[in-house]
Amino acid sequence: MTTDRRNFLQASLGSLAALASASTLGGLEGCEQLPSRQTSALPTEKLADRVTLITGAPGNVVALSSSEGFVLVDSGSSAAARGVRKSLAGAKVRTLFNTHYHPEQTGGNELFGKAGAEIHAHEITRQWLATDYYVPAEDRWVKALPKVAWPTKTFRRKGEMKVGDENIEYGYLLEAHTRGDIYVFFRDSNVLAVGDVASPARDPALDWYAGGWLGGRIDAMDDLIKLANDETRIVPAFGPVMTREQLKAESEMMHHLYDRTTELTDHGRSAQDMLDAGVLNEVKRKFDDPFRFLYDVCKGNWAHYTNFGGNIV
Repeated sequence: MTTDRRNFLQASLGSLAALASASTLGGLEGCEQLPSRQTSALPTEKLADRVTLITGAPGNVVALSSSEGFVLVDSGSSAAARGVRKSLAGAKVRTLFNTHYHPEQTGGNELFGKAGAEIHAHEITRQWLATDYYVPAEDRWVKALPKVAWPTKTFRRKGEMKVGDENIEYGYLLEAHTRGDIYVFFRDSNVLAVGDVASPARDPALDWYAGGWLGGRIDAMDDLIKLANDETRIVPAFGPVMTREQLKAESEMMHHLYDRTTELTDHGRSAQDMLDAGVLNEVKRKFDDPFRFLYDVCKGNWAHYTNFGGNIV
């Protein structure tokens, strides 16, 4: 089924990217709104000699240090960006990756962009950041970021760069959480940043209005598991650092839910039907908002029903 999903999605990618306009989550899924701008340094944790994890931005920011300046994966929210910069002790940020367009990951783009950082992201993430978009769940519009905050280097599939002694690989994760998700792999340090494609602490979020769906998520998780080894430190957008075994456990849960929910969608069942049938009781995980998760799953399934073999009339 993986091949079928990918062939269908790759074929439609170009036209769908141009149509992308908003997320029901509006990039704000589960967003902890900070009451004021964070100006003091945020908590940090050393993951490798050259790699540091910054937390509380409100999610995770990964920082690679080099003689040429820092490489960041995600910039935090606009309210936390100065705290992220403070955690770097004022050192220059030369490169910034955005794992996707949501404001908890891109809110610091303007701050670091003005300071000269080269911003890298998937081409579709750049489209979101450069365009006003509508948030249906809140019935409001979000303004495009200033041009200085837009990614200046974009790609479609994957790329590589070397910064100091670190080889960095980055690649596309097709429709796993949004339509523009990427991973960033610091190969020599063995640290893999995966954005919101893994979710050890919060309910897994599927930004279906932006193209994310459960089929894309499990394909992406399978790819990430192949990239990692037993020593890889896997960093999600929110929550604790994961091991490969923990990522595999989440992937197995998602595979089960994909099989069950696509079968039920194929028979015209709604999110409430799935909740009443106890689908989420079949996995070893407690969901904070079970209906919301299944609603997003159903919306994504409906958007891709021909790709999972559905025969709904």
